[in-house]
Amino acid sequence: MDLQEIMSQSKFAILGDTLNPDKYAYQIKEAMLEHGYTVYAVGKELASLNDIKGDIDVIDLCIHPAKGRKLLEECRKPFRCVVIQPGASNEALLAYLQENHIPYLDGCLLVGLRLYAK
Repeated sequence: MDLQEIMSQSKFAILGDTLNPDKYAYQIKEAMLEHGYTVYAVGKELASLNDIKGDIDVIDLCIHPAKGRKLLEECRKPFRCVVIQPGASNEALLAYLQENHIPYLDGCLLVGLRLYAK
């Protein structure tokens, strides 16, 4: 998926500190909600992707790579793609995604909103 296709999806899980206004995860969550996306916050608000009651289209990693990988490994819900925000990646995370054939994009949802918001 490219960024335009990702932004055409509806249901996003944002992984990171979505309660602290100084953190990008919070800023991304708020901006996505303002544009009418369904957003689930995992990390500080929900403990696991499996706690999400609805479906997920895109998982956005705005979290330390080791924590993001752990949450992905535990995930039993289907999803279409992972977006890796700047600073949320490392070799182990990328290897996990590639080994498990999980589609991902290194990118930024804030940029996606500026370019392709619904």
